[in-house]
Amino acid sequence: MYKRPLVPEGFTVPERLDGAGFHLRMLSVHDTVKDYSAVMESEARLVGLMEPGSTWPRGLTIEDNLIDLAWHHREFTIGHSFAYTVMNDDESRCLGCCYINPSDRADYDAVAFYWARDVEFEAELGSAFRKFINSSWPFNRVAYPGRDIPWSKW
Repeated sequence: MYKRPLVPEGFTVPERLDGAGFHLRMLSVHDTVKDYSAVMESEARLVGLMEPGSTWPRGLTIEDNLIDLAWHHREFTIGHSFAYTVMNDDESRCLGCCYINPSDRADYDAVAFYWARDVEFEAELGSAFRKFINSSWPFNRVAYPGRDIPWSKW
């Protein structure tokens, strides 16, 4: 989908973020089953979260999810966008996902999205993800559409 690297040549992409009882790492095809479970459990909250009017993930099949994860995995490895799975410490449960994508708007370097399977955990995840971006990524301005910027103004 994205045609240019999101980060400068030579930038070392952070592989992991460790939090209290969770960690972020690259989302890959190996996460299909756990990710699918988290997505489908969170379906009602995810509709329209990352794009207004989107019906994703309604109707999502596990095969569709495998394709999505393969795309995210490839985009990450070539540096065009970055999707992180959020796992509990022993990797037995996917807790959500975080995404860093290029911005189409000149006043932002990137756009970021996150969601958590458990509503109570989402604020903690959002705080950790924002700190991670601010401290470990080469961006001056990151937008969080649908969160800090209402979709109507984005």
